[in-house]
Amino acid sequence: MSDPDPSPRPDPDPAECVLSCHCCYDVLVNPTTLTCGHSFCRHCLAQWWESSRRTECPECREAWQGFPKVNILLRDAVEKLYEADVRRRREEIQSNARVSRSLLAFQRFGDEQTNHRSGQAGSFCFGVLVTLSCVMVIFLMFRWFGGGSHHDDLVRKPISRWTVDDVTLWMEQLGSWTSQYREVFNREQVNGRLLNLLSDEELCGAPFLMENPSHRRAVLQELHRVQALGVKPPRDLWEYKTVNEGKSLFLVYALKDSPRLTLLLLYLLEYDASFLPLIHTCCSTHSEHSETTWAGPGPWQWAWFVVKWVVFPYLLLAQFALGWLSVHYWTSRVVVMNAALLSLQEGHALWRGWSQGALRTLPRTVFAHVWRAGLHSVLFLFLCPLLPQCVWNGMFYWGLYCSPAFNTHTLLQQILHTHTHQARE
Repeated sequence: MSDPDPSPRPDPDPAECVLSCHCCYDVLVNPTTLTCGHSFCRHCLAQWWESSRRTECPECREAWQGFPKVNILLRDAVEKLYEADVRRRREEIQSNARVSRSLLAFQRFGDEQTNHRSGQAGSFCFGVLVTLSCVMVIFLMFRWFGGGSHHDDLVRKPISRWTVDDVTLWMEQLGSWTSQYREVFNREQVNGRLLNLLSDEELCGAPFLMENPSHRRAVLQELHRVQALGVKPPRDLWEYKTVNEGKSLFLVYALKDSPRLTLLLLYLLEYDASFLPLIHTCCSTHSEHSETTWAGPGPWQWAWFVVKWVVFPYLLLAQFALGWLSVHYWTSRVVVMNAALLSLQEGHALWRGWSQGALRTLPRTVFAHVWRAGLHSVLFLFLCPLLPQCVWNGMFYWGLYCSPAFNTHTLLQQILHTHTHQARE
């Protein structure tokens, strides 16, 4: 006689069927609900994403929106009903290194998605900032191009072709003290050829009657500079840009990206014209130096300059800009603000490298930076002469006035990225 049929198994608990994961078919652990409504264990969803690289539901294949979050209400209900099972499964997950790696990779992917959405949310404010910067650049271009064109003529026109009005303008730029002599120069119709023949005796006698020896010395010193160059030497940023268009555009971008290397190039290639005024302005001594007689820097000046060049290169740019504050009121302030932002960026990058142990690769990073800067310089020298004048001007004013907006945005992104990375760890 056959054995009696075994007693039928009891039906499974309906709650257990509802609260089980459709990937592992076990009790849900950290249940994560997708936009389609299906819920899965978070580690199961992470393993599914890692193997398929798809942001879609493992069951119905509907793409999820955003980054899935743990369903807190469902998690609390499962842990209350199946506390022992959930505890057992948590211990299994924590002891499985592969599952832990999948969870970490999944969380990093979510952090990247969150940062991307935050960048999109802040793009509106950044767009407004860029628009205002562009409006400011256009205003400044119209202002200076319209009001300074005659000043630019003097740095291009030889002294032998100067008119009486040119001589008057040249004297105005020497200082307000020349107002007592300009009327005499106008009455005597002194043009460039006659100005070129003036001496100390002629200025002291009639009809000029320039009895103050310091006034005569200032006029003759500036006249000797004009005679040596053939044209009026540039006295401000805009005249320097007119005479040295390629060099000024190169310095605007090179000093921002590679200040130490650019200052070294100025020392090697532009010692008298650019480096000496810079070091005497940023590392001045008690003795006064005139623009025409820059002396060689002293030992203290060299020592102080090297310290600033190594540790705070952007401080040199800020100090040099402050030295021109009386000539370029707003432009000097923009340069100082940009130098401060770049210093904060560099300091934050060094702090992050130190905290993350990345300073071991510092020599390789420095070599890559020098190589990249050199390559950019070569491309600049070959490509920029082919650009039209309007493009040159646009690049110059954009790099000069819009850099603070971009540097502010970059610094905020770096700080946000570091904060997110620390929170994740």
